[in-house]
Amino acid sequence: MSAAANHHASAVAFGPEGGILILGRSGAGKSRLALALIDAGAQLVADDQVLLTAQGDAVYARAPRSIAGMIEVRGLGLLTMAYRRLARLVLALDLDLPPARRLPDPEMRPLAGPLTGLSLPCLPAATDGAFPRAVAHYIRALKG
Repeated sequence: MSAAANHHASAVAFGPEGGILILGRSGAGKSRLALALIDAGAQLVADDQVLLTAQGDAVYARAPRSIAGMIEVRGLGLLTMAYRRLARLVLALDLDLPPARRLPDPEMRPLAGPLTGLSLPCLPAATDGAFPRAVAHYIRALKG
């Protein structure tokens, strides 16, 4: 695997091959979306900081050891929960993209730093409504 690159993001996974990288500026709702996806059946991988590595054309996410199993919830502080140690990323959700009326085909998002040359499919994200459940179904359909 390549050297780990630390990204300001969150990550959850629907199994070892169904990882989702959650992108957005500070305060955009990354942790809130992660919690909603966890409620829809995902497991926490990392919150606020995600270590990304590559093996071939696959991108993997894990938490820095110091924050593994922790997620910050506004108004409550840090919560500890079960987490997945490593997940292969199959999708990025970006809270800074304008919301879509329909779930569009994902656009490829190039990665930077040690992961230059790799990319992930990326969709605009929402933190409310049925979006987290729709993403759960989308990931399960991808996995077959």
